[in-house]
Amino acid sequence: MRQGVERVLISRAEIDSKVRELARALDREYAGKNLLIVGILKGAMIFMSDLARAMTIDVQFDFMAVSSYGSSSKSTGVVRIQKDLDQNIQGRHVLVVEDIVDTGLTLNYLLEILKAREPASVRICTLLDKPSRREVEVPVDFNGFAIPDEFAVGYGLDYNEMYRNLPEIYVLKREVDTY
Repeated sequence: MRQGVERVLISRAEIDSKVRELARALDREYAGKNLLIVGILKGAMIFMSDLARAMTIDVQFDFMAVSSYGSSSKSTGVVRIQKDLDQNIQGRHVLVVEDIVDTGLTLNYLLEILKAREPASVRICTLLDKPSRREVEVPVDFNGFAIPDEFAVGYGLDYNEMYRNLPEIYVLKREVDTY
């Protein structure tokens, strides 16, 4: 086991199975539609890549980078766009792919920005959801796993830019996590 992690929360096999399940649902939902997948950097990059490869419909990609955490494990509540979309989304079907929905503050802010750009639709697909931490309700349309209020790392999720490359999702040790 890697230093700094306590235990496996979600195994690679569980992740792979859930990604295939979500891809099938997205294929059905967006069949015949012009879909733009918007990955939220950096956390969603691995999930988005695996999800897109598992899908059978044609899709296009774009990315946004938003932050409300800085280098801590608690959201500051202040959302900053660090990288905006390169493509115009007016009239497009947009699927925002997130690694985790926690308080909902960042995603709520992001949805407001995207909806103002007049897409045909905006929906959310997340790998992980922490409903117990929600401060603002956001519509999670496609959800991988609901998890307890523990700090998760691996498979793209980080703590202070570490652990993203782990192939499974782990719980960070309390002595590492300062929240």
